[in-house]
Amino acid sequence: MRGYRLLSLIRVLVVDDFENWRRQVRLVLQVRPAWQVVAEASDGSEAVQKAEELKPELILLDIGLPKLNGIETSRRIRQRSPSSKIIFLSQNSDLDVVRAALGTGALGYVRKTDAGRELLPAVDAVLGGKQFFSSSVKGHQFTDTSAEKTAHRHEVKQEKTHDQAGRKGSSHHRRQ
Repeated sequence: MRGYRLLSLIRVLVVDDFENWRRQVRLVLQVRPAWQVVAEASDGSEAVQKAEELKPELILLDIGLPKLNGIETSRRIRQRSPSSKIIFLSQNSDLDVVRAALGTGALGYVRKTDAGRELLPAVDAVLGGKQFFSSSVKGHQFTDTSAEKTAHRHEVKQEKTHDQAGRKGSSHHRRQ
């Protein structure tokens, strides 16, 4: 079974507005030859387009993106490429933001400060269909998938998305 997994290529889309960070992520992922970065995007709109076009198995997604924030990007990607698994890779540790991110259907959340030691285990977990949270946000209630919690996550996501758009002054937030 393990040999079969190695023969299956996992196509990865890396989304972050900083080229140096995308390069660091590629270097970390190189230790697993079956994980191939097939595309990169530097903003949310580009990420949605590439996800729809390529249908990668895995998307590593930042929250603080230009044009379309990561939470809204994730929501749109889930509509256009529902089989893609999403891990947020962000420096943001605000628990409402983490909940909003996970409320989009993402399976993982890794803080950039934890990525050196936690990105590979996060990818392994998420590709295996399990959730993964950075050690710096663990211990909070993110794993309850009841309908009540899901509804709450949705409300938080909507509020946070509007708040973030207002703070960034982006008029592209509602662009379809």
